[in-house]
Amino acid sequence: MTTEIERIVTANPPDRINFTEMYVTHDAFRRDLDRMTAAAAAGRAAAPKVLEGWKTFTRQLEVHHTVEDAWLWPKLRERLAGRPGDLRLLDEMEAEHALIDPQLAAIDTALATGSGEVAGMVGELRVALEDHLSHEEADALPLIASVMTPKDWAGFRGAMARRQRLSGAAEWIPWIIDGMPPEDARRWLRRMPPPLRLLNRLSWQARYRGRGLWDH
Repeated sequence: MTTEIERIVTANPPDRINFTEMYVTHDAFRRDLDRMTAAAAAGRAAAPKVLEGWKTFTRQLEVHHTVEDAWLWPKLRERLAGRPGDLRLLDEMEAEHALIDPQLAAIDTALATGSGEVAGMVGELRVALEDHLSHEEADALPLIASVMTPKDWAGFRGAMARRQRLSGAAEWIPWIIDGMPPEDARRWLRRMPPPLRLLNRLSWQARYRGRGLWDH
């Protein structure tokens, strides 16, 4: 049976944008929120390895949303001039980011102060982030595919790489494949440049596993 990652990775006509990295990043956000939800429900949200997992999640989400806000949405606005309906969708994307940011900050404060409200706050964040990711996948990505080129998308990926830098990639790559079925992870890793695959195999993956994020 064809897996979701196989469908995404292999659906790559040269004249169409391949959104694999967007999808797998979104799935990693969902995975970590599932872990935080479970930890909070068990009263373990403030455990050291849970907190480290949470910080990794929020760091990756901040990078992702920052580059979308600074590069992707402005570039898309240029292509959508004179299309008010489509521009409203971009307004919605930015408003959803603006809704999520204070939720993250509030959870950080609750974790630092030992508030008993963490589980409910994480539940609210989970709903807001899932609504945003689903909205982006259902509406924004098809819009991007209709007006941008693979070269444009390479520009976005380049902006993301510059924001992450090598130190960020050292976390992002093993973070993405955390919990992936091994064959899916191998297929996805083949999309990465050979030097990054080598670094991941020799160093990054073991270092990430050694952190024991989420105590799993």
